[in-house]
Amino acid sequence: MNTAEPLLKVEQLKKHFTSQKKFLGGEPKTVKAVDGVTFDIMPGETLGVVGESGCGKSTLGRAILRLHEPDGGSLTYKGVDLLALDAREMREYRRKMQIIFQDPYASLNPRMTVKELICASLDVFHIGTKEERTDRVLDIMEKVGLQPECLNRYPHEFSGGQRQRIMIARALVLNPEFVIGDEPVSALDVSVRAQVLNLMRDLQHELSLTYLFISHDLSVVRYLCDRVMVMYVGKAVEIATKEELYGHAQHPYTQALLSSIPIPDVDAPAQRIRLTGDVPSPFNPPSGCRFHTRCRYATQRCRECEPELHDVGGGHMVACHLCEG
Repeated sequence: MNTAEPLLKVEQLKKHFTSQKKFLGGEPKTVKAVDGVTFDIMPGETLGVVGESGCGKSTLGRAILRLHEPDGGSLTYKGVDLLALDAREMREYRRKMQIIFQDPYASLNPRMTVKELICASLDVFHIGTKEERTDRVLDIMEKVGLQPECLNRYPHEFSGGQRQRIMIARALVLNPEFVIGDEPVSALDVSVRAQVLNLMRDLQHELSLTYLFISHDLSVVRYLCDRVMVMYVGKAVEIATKEELYGHAQHPYTQALLSSIPIPDVDAPAQRIRLTGDVPSPFNPPSGCRFHTRCRYATQRCRECEPELHDVGGGHMVACHLCEG
């Protein structure tokens, strides 16, 4: 975070999905899952991405790694245009960019042992001899808190927290620089969740990692992340440091999200901002500001003109007409 150059720079990234079949004779529909998102991540930083289910968080993470091929925009990693790389060149960059998937139960092959699961990427890139790969697997297992006797066991023999440690070990065995965590603790119990979060924080300092941390849990994001980006129906609506965002949220949607965080005090006055209506369909998002259908401050300009992200001071970016000027 001490350098002026971002590790990853994302500009107007888009990923749309078009249905292949017509429904009841109608025209194919297009889901605008990610629709013009711009941000950057500095080396050693953790950027949190939050928002309601279906807002495009996971699609954004996969599009950055080109697991979903973007439909527009640019991805620049340490000055290199990732979208200009062919499949072979992009494969080499994936050694530096890894992902921890959301569901450890679905992401681990039940027929492979822990050693085979973690060692698979070393085999793919032909890194080291057989003995060196085993030593590397044992080393990363120790770092994530897995005992050597777990080496030849299968995923079904582990708890959820242990499976998530296997997922983290598999992502880190290649010594990446950038790791995307797609809700890596959402399926875990609270006590195990804290252990995994502390593990990720310790490994970040030890291995000089940069994280993009996707989550719907605002408390987790506040604990782990340096900056936070809020998404709504495929758009980034606010980006700020966690201190600025949690203390001085500007966008009405962010304010509503923060008001929903449970307060562990039964006597504390509830100051909830209740949003009316449903989240707009990504098949047919509303014109203008996509939040205007649920915003209590919406004006005619909000309904007609889409706001752009702009700096309201100190790098605090907001996409809202009410914050302009």
